[in-house]
Amino acid sequence: MQPRCLKEVSQACLSGCCPSPILGFSEPLNKISKPRSTSATCRQNFAKTTTSSIFPNTHFTNPESLPSLQESFNGFIEVYPQYSDTYQVDQTRAQEYNHLALSNHTCLDYIGIGLFSYAQLQKLDSEKQILPSASSPPQNMHIPFFSVSYKTGNLKTQLLHGGQESALESAMKKRIMSFLNISENDYSMVFTANRTSAFKLLAESYPFKTSRKLLTVYDYESEAVEAMINSSDKKGAQVMSAEFSWPRLRIQSAKLRKMVEMKSKRKKTKRGLFVFPLHSRMTGARYPYLWMNIAKENGWHILIDACALGPKDMDSFGLSLIRPDFLICSFYKIFGENPSGFGCLFVKKSTVPLLEDSVSAGMVSLVPANKMFRLVDEFSGTDSDFEHLSKLGLQEDELDSSNSFSGPISSQTMHSGRVEQGETSESQTTGTTAKQKVSKTSDIVESGKSAEVMRQENGILEIECRGLDQVDSLGLTRISNRARCLINWMVNALLKLKHPNTGEIPLVRIYGPRVKFDRGPALAFNLFDWKGEKVEAPLVQKLADRSNISLSYGFLHHISFSDEYEEEKATVLEKRVNGAKGTVTNKRKEKADFGITVVTVALGVLANFEDTYRFWAFIAQFLDADFVEKAKWRYTALNQKTVEV
Repeated sequence: MQPRCLKEVSQACLSGCCPSPILGFSEPLNKISKPRSTSATCRQNFAKTTTSSIFPNTHFTNPESLPSLQESFNGFIEVYPQYSDTYQVDQTRAQEYNHLALSNHTCLDYIGIGLFSYAQLQKLDSEKQILPSASSPPQNMHIPFFSVSYKTGNLKTQLLHGGQESALESAMKKRIMSFLNISENDYSMVFTANRTSAFKLLAESYPFKTSRKLLTVYDYESEAVEAMINSSDKKGAQVMSAEFSWPRLRIQSAKLRKMVEMKSKRKKTKRGLFVFPLHSRMTGARYPYLWMNIAKENGWHILIDACALGPKDMDSFGLSLIRPDFLICSFYKIFGENPSGFGCLFVKKSTVPLLEDSVSAGMVSLVPANKMFRLVDEFSGTDSDFEHLSKLGLQEDELDSSNSFSGPISSQTMHSGRVEQGETSESQTTGTTAKQKVSKTSDIVESGKSAEVMRQENGILEIECRGLDQVDSLGLTRISNRARCLINWMVNALLKLKHPNTGEIPLVRIYGPRVKFDRGPALAFNLFDWKGEKVEAPLVQKLADRSNISLSYGFLHHISFSDEYEEEKATVLEKRVNGAKGTVTNKRKEKADFGITVVTVALGVLANFEDTYRFWAFIAQFLDADFVEKAKWRYTALNQKTVEV
């Protein structure tokens, strides 16, 4: 499990002098002899160049004054000439994801890793009527779509002894662990419905009775983290959360260290579970990996939330040095087309025996999509059909819901509501399918003679995950440099938008880091009209959707204000209307209910300059007060409501 791209990490800076930090080291392993100031100077120079060279001494006060796409791109390349070295990304996008150009759709709400390419979907569509013979299993198989079958089981038993695993699951698991550079000798893995299911599943099996503390480090509300907190609360855990200093939302180090180093009366047991996300999937703030070392030294189990990592960030992570007890990540099917997928929960094998026996929902099996299609096509509704399906473990009402994972789901459908980035909607994770009788996936896969594509009698099955292959080919340096250029240009361009005739009141307020070398490719912001009133985030999302731009929105919380900013606190924080979630009241919950609803943007690996420019031009329309008023009127007249997914 030795990191494969340490050499690439050392070249991650645009000028080659600033590595991505591993365990808090500021210099690459092969350049330790260089002065410590070199890295810091390089980062400062990057930020200074970005702010001074992109639209220098210029503010834009109306959307008509923006430079053209070509003019903006020319200036962008002058500031970031190394961006041209990432042309392979543009080639991949044009050849494998042509639906983005055809639909003129800008996807800025994907965080995670795509398994397949759109070209694979097109190939499947042209070949879906061709079913292989049972007597000649293929050496390579294209399955850009699969179904998931929910199952209830004991996580500890599954990790210790495994289960009857289909060839599809075995091949997918092997490909994912290879992609993440995780050794099967050190870690066991289960598929989960999504990120939320993985968090909840772990919480229900974690020994909170003896290791009583749960410490999380999130500056935003996360459905997955809330599911873990609720489960741990029921088991008597002491829940603690890191806090983040206004206005840049940096971790309050002194408070977090105090919680991490808090003495425990039970010296022979672990203190509890330390949940660390590496960086914020909303604000883009990156957190020092050193916190994991401190937590480990103080007797905590470590859970790494890798769902917000870039596609190749695991190569710079140094997993073999940190060796977390748990790791969670998520994958979706196709960028810009099908955001459904699954989560992965990895557990260090030496940690598995410490888990409690608990029967829980959340684990899933992977089922070949073509088999599910055939079952549905051949189902006529007769008593004999019901009897046959019952033997396979499928109920009548499972057919449609299981099959819904097989076909393409339009991104417009998934983007219509408040969905946490990189996850499928809650209706797909905890809906009726999850509560149905568990389907016996192995029976479905292995039975019948018509679509026998999963046997391994004459060879090992291989799945072509072209999305993962493309990321492997592009490499860490190319991907990280490209994202760094795009997100920092976007931040700087947004800050250049000022309302006219108001003493240059800014249109955009950014939460978290601004222009910064090592910020993540995510951004949290709000818009304010010329009177200083906030434009509601759901409205911004809806209007962006009409412009064929997909955004998300979320809720920042655990924000701490020093005395210097105490006056801002009353105007910045808002009380969240929490509905059913507010039935349980305690001090921790009440504190978490105060925060800021924000619009969020995430740049995926396939993002290009045109995406960032289109987004900037859309935001600039809010400089026109009439645009906001007309949009609100039209929004109300059409009776469009934000759909809570």
